[in-house]
Amino acid sequence: MSAIDSLPPLREVIARHALSAKKALGQNFILDLNLTARIARLAGDLTGADVLEVGPGPGGLTRGLLAMGARRVLAVEKDPRCLPALAEIAAAYPGRLEVLNADALAVDALAHLTPPIRIVANLPYNVGTELLVRWLTPPVWPPAWESLTLMFQREVAERIVARPGGEAYGRLALLAQWRCKAQIVLNLPPEAFTPPPKVHSAVVQLTALPTPRYPADPAVLNRVVAAAFNQRRKMLRSALRGIAPDIEALLLAAGIAPTARAEEIGLEQFCALARLVQG
Repeated sequence: MSAIDSLPPLREVIARHALSAKKALGQNFILDLNLTARIARLAGDLTGADVLEVGPGPGGLTRGLLAMGARRVLAVEKDPRCLPALAEIAAAYPGRLEVLNADALAVDALAHLTPPIRIVANLPYNVGTELLVRWLTPPVWPPAWESLTLMFQREVAERIVARPGGEAYGRLALLAQWRCKAQIVLNLPPEAFTPPPKVHSAVVQLTALPTPRYPADPAVLNRVVAAAFNQRRKMLRSALRGIAPDIEALLLAAGIAPTARAEEIGLEQFCALARLVQG
């Protein structure tokens, strides 16, 4: 008997269904159901929300989300070996769990959910960043989801919450922090997983803001930031030469020294520059 529901312990589930983690799928399972319930609680009050989970594996976090009262969980799982274990969870929580056997990069899972929507996942390491970028760049803002509570390699988590002036600061930090409140809410050592990865992990909480922190056209801002950080060792007057013929004047108008480098520039200044570039 587990601590959160009447279903068997995860080790028993994994053994019975022969669910050894596959490196090719970026799988690392959390077997401690008290820990998965803690991660679910970090997502806030789930009782009135639909929840999207990507990569549930044997369903440890899935069980945590359901036990914490999620109205409905849509679990997108690419590995067909996990489906029987997830079906057992669905039977224990009638009408509250739907499992989609699909590649999360190939389906519009949010279209299957009813707001309010929260996304909570121990993301497969090999697709985590790409999924995050997609969720942060919908065609309209605010997005369909209210919050993201996501597990990443700690290095990626630090890039999401990074401030100007450090090696971790870059496009991912600007993209996340422009439209969200972002913070690391939990750190996990390798031994929290089976099999233990070679890196530490962290849970990042991103809460969607009603509007971006500073006005800017998303496409123009992305183009400016991408050019700046693609050549982050260069001075901005050189790195951004292809953005506008009068880039040095635009940098000065935005309050940015043309000799500065990308990692020294804050979000507000990048947004100001994007508005000037757009004209």
